[in-house]
Amino acid sequence: MEISFQSSVGKIRETNQDYVGVFKNKKDFTLAILADGMGGHQAGDVASKTAVNEIGEKWEKSKVSNSEKATKWLIKTIQEENTAIYQAGQATPEFAGMGTTIEAVAIFSQDFAVAHVGDSRIYTMIEQNLSQLTEDHSLVNELVKNGEISEEMAANHPQKNIVTQCVGMPGSIEVDASSHLINNKENLLLCSDGLTNMVSEEEITRLILSSSGAEEATEKMIDAANKHGGVDNITVLLIDFGGEADA
Repeated sequence: MEISFQSSVGKIRETNQDYVGVFKNKKDFTLAILADGMGGHQAGDVASKTAVNEIGEKWEKSKVSNSEKATKWLIKTIQEENTAIYQAGQATPEFAGMGTTIEAVAIFSQDFAVAHVGDSRIYTMIEQNLSQLTEDHSLVNELVKNGEISEEMAANHPQKNIVTQCVGMPGSIEVDASSHLINNKENLLLCSDGLTNMVSEEEITRLILSSSGAEEATEKMIDAANKHGGVDNITVLLIDFGGEADA
């Protein structure tokens, strides 16, 4: 297994509100987390960094050893983090209203668990087939599901950045979580919308297929998003289940 991640501030933004981290627990199982923060006055980068590190630190102390336990652990831990981020925003005026998306993947010997809140995404790619594992928690996705707009209209909708759920909301959130068997020919892609708003799924597929490994693929995806305008922060984490980690 090979894991590679990169983050870029992009061409327009002054700060990077995305954050990513990879952690190992006491049973030596890996948790990869990607977050895209939101909120003014640097609050977005505080939310994303805090959420990734606090969830990661809890994982490092855990002994979770299978995907069934991991889905329950991720739901509970992300819900707790939602409350913590919301309370931190309430306690500090400049952080009021801050929040973040969360994409998390816990990897075991034969399967993996995913958890998702917001409009960042997790994709799976087996051979040449790229498919989205997560469903965007966004206003435009609700409009598409209700048949009010087409997917083509959603891509250019003026309210496409409005999320219906994030970590840092008042009250409770619903964490999407599921477990899946590992295919050794599979890649898992975690990404912020700075990638998918700039680079089509067809181009993402081509970039991964034309790369010698996860590190080259992440570089190519970041470069492509910047080449297409880089209007947002871009963060990409790629897991190649058939790849070999650097020694």
